[in-house]
Amino acid sequence: MRLPWVPGRRRLSERSLEYTSGATKERRMSLAPRQQNILDLVRERGYVSIEELAHSFTVTPQTIRRDINQLAEQGLLRRYHGGAAYDSSVENTAYTMRAGQMHDEKQRIAEAIATAVPDHASLFINIGTTTQAIARALLGHQALKVITNDLHVAGILSAKEDFEVLVAGGKVRNDGGIVGQATVDFIQQFKVDYALVGISGIDEDGSLLDFDFREVRVSRAILDNARQVFLAADSSKFGRNAMVRLGAITQVDRVFTDTQPAPPLVQLLAEHKVKLEVV
Repeated sequence: MRLPWVPGRRRLSERSLEYTSGATKERRMSLAPRQQNILDLVRERGYVSIEELAHSFTVTPQTIRRDINQLAEQGLLRRYHGGAAYDSSVENTAYTMRAGQMHDEKQRIAEAIATAVPDHASLFINIGTTTQAIARALLGHQALKVITNDLHVAGILSAKEDFEVLVAGGKVRNDGGIVGQATVDFIQQFKVDYALVGISGIDEDGSLLDFDFREVRVSRAILDNARQVFLAADSSKFGRNAMVRLGAITQVDRVFTDTQPAPPLVQLLAEHKVKLEVV
């Protein structure tokens, strides 16, 4: 029930918004010129590496790391291994930026997952730069049957003559992902051995989060129709915000990551017998 408005008093939401906006402006006004320029560049491009920032501002990488740490502590950007990003809960980082983030970590995760997948298995593989790394790591396998809604994954795996690769129909996004009701309907025709899935963000309570509700519907169908689910999530995904809830991390069988998650999440995984693989 809406409370009656009293003249001379603003609604709480308006005052909170003004306070938050004012606090953000105050933090930004206190920034050194180089830090302000770093923030503007990261917000414009989504993600920028430390090396690129050091070259742009003619300073050492150590100086850039200190700047990034200070900006991250103020909540103005997000610190990543090797760079910095501006995270939005409503819009994902551009595909070209995501492809360059956490490259080594994604590679280790991909190799670990590939080792856990046997030859002659049937697989779902969903959209993402991490799942594309997994696809490359699977090229040494034999006789896999793969169903995917990622054109990049399909292109990688179709190079193997003994692989059978099926591509879901639907709307093709500019990052090569395929989404929509037709995609969901296609996925629901199958029951496979393993689902190899990536995710955009994992909340502190274990919620799996993404940005596109159409992609989430496809991923839910993938989880529902696989006997085992392997989640690939580098450390940058933990605590990252996105507005669409896919499900809970407790719905998967194994989590592959590069760094030990926070203790409450580790405990949650243990309680639900979800195997944690730190590579």
